[in-house]
Amino acid sequence: MKSEASTVGIIANPVSARDIRRVVANATSLQITDRANIVLRVLAALKACGVERVLIMPEAGGIRGHVERGLMRATHRRDALFPDIEYVSMPITGTVTDSQTAARRMAEAGVAAIVVLGGDGTHRAVVAECGQTPIAGISTGTNNAFPEHREPTITGLAAGLMATGRVPRSVATQANKRLEVSINGDQHDIALVDIALVSERYIGARALWRPDNFRELYVTFADPEVIGMSAIAGLLCPVSRREPGGMYLRLEHAATATQTVQAPIAPGMIIPVGVKAWEPMRANHPIKPQPRAGSIALDGERELSFSEQDEVTITLVENAFQTVDVSACMQFAARHGLQVGDGTERAIKHQALE
Repeated sequence: MKSEASTVGIIANPVSARDIRRVVANATSLQITDRANIVLRVLAALKACGVERVLIMPEAGGIRGHVERGLMRATHRRDALFPDIEYVSMPITGTVTDSQTAARRMAEAGVAAIVVLGGDGTHRAVVAECGQTPIAGISTGTNNAFPEHREPTITGLAAGLMATGRVPRSVATQANKRLEVSINGDQHDIALVDIALVSERYIGARALWRPDNFRELYVTFADPEVIGMSAIAGLLCPVSRREPGGMYLRLEHAATATQTVQAPIAPGMIIPVGVKAWEPMRANHPIKPQPRAGSIALDGERELSFSEQDEVTITLVENAFQTVDVSACMQFAARHGLQVGDGTERAIKHQALE
């Protein structure tokens, strides 16, 4: 049995980026072959770092078949490009439950990190169950405010360098903030980037795209370079992922607002959003929303509804979960020559190329 400490998990959501924003905006939808190719690139990077075993979430969307064909081609060429892979033993539902179940079982197995392919919703599902197992995000969803945009090969290298201990965990990981919502003290959920309250009571099309219904917004970080609801806050007053606290905004209809923000709330959708007021949000200080009824969107998708009889609180929590700091890993690798071999090794590689 190989050491679990150098085992990495991969969760690839086959159905991310398939919400209403593909219709009302110009959102991207990666094909299954593209997602499979990303998985193969990550696997190759992990192997190059010395990772010998990878746990993968099973799915029925077609990624597995394409990945296995890629592995088979490498075997026929006698190329040792990929680590051994093993699929998590779990039922397949085709819902967000799959990502949650896979994350929980990978964390229980003691994997060193979990590489996640998906958008904000997929990453939120994984974080809900992975505990303190670091995640490395790859953007394949509609709204990708949380996962950083980067070539998956580099993300795989960073995860592999950390998993094999070549980059110390103290360097390789960073702590992240998250938002926690509670309804009546017994219904709980989380958001990694933002929580938005809208006036519509029904869930309906889960994605947010009608600004006249926006009422309040809470964000863990506010980056003017991302899309989604957090972009509203980012264009007002940027808040980084690493600095303490977040931001709270009260919103209103743009036609009657004294201040508006032209915000990219979805790919290709830049609309005016009215802002009534905004202020910093401190950690561990629950806030009771002003709207007495409506629905609650977590990282851009409506998940919960509440009425006048419900008591809702929203709290910012710091040091809530860990991510692989890809930039820190690769900078450390460069400074310490982790990817640089001796002259003999370079000569052998040169001869092989010739």
